[in-house]
Amino acid sequence: MTKLLLVCVALVGCVSAARLDHLVPTGYAGGRAGFDATPYHYENVNNGDGNYRFSYDTPEGTSAHETGSPRAQGPEGPAVTAEGGFSFRTPDGQQVSLTYTADENGFHPVGSHIPTPPPIPEAILRSIEFNRQHPSSEGSYNGGGGGRNYY
Repeated sequence: MTKLLLVCVALVGCVSAARLDHLVPTGYAGGRAGFDATPYHYENVNNGDGNYRFSYDTPEGTSAHETGSPRAQGPEGPAVTAEGGFSFRTPDGQQVSLTYTADENGFHPVGSHIPTPPPIPEAILRSIEFNRQHPSSEGSYNGGGGGRNYY
C-alpha cells in the first residue's frame, strides 16, 4: 500500500510539474496536418510549499485539472493529497472522463469506463457475517512457541 501511495504521489508530482511548453507548433501534431495543439487554457501554480494546482484544455477536447496540498501525514512528514480529473475523446468519438483522489489511502479513480467487480455472492456474504459473529482462534496464528510459523 505504501509503495502504491509513493507511486501515485510521484506520478502526481510529475504531472503537476509538467509544462506544456513542449507542445508542437500550430499546424502539426504527430502527423495530423492542420491540428492546433496550442492549449485553449493553461494554468500551472506551484509555489514550492506543497500546494499546487494545474489545468489545461486543448482544441481537440482533452482537458485535465488537479489541486494538491500537504494534508495527510505520511511516514516522512506531510504527504500531498491530490484531487483532479481528466477527459479526452477516443478515436471513435466517445468522451472518456475520470476523476480521482490520491491520499494516504491510495489512488481512487472514478469513471464510467472503469470496470466494476461483480457483486459478492450471497453465500459468501452470509459466511463473512457468520465468521464475524462467531470468531474462532482455530487455524490462526497465536504467537505460541513450539510450532512452525509459515508466512
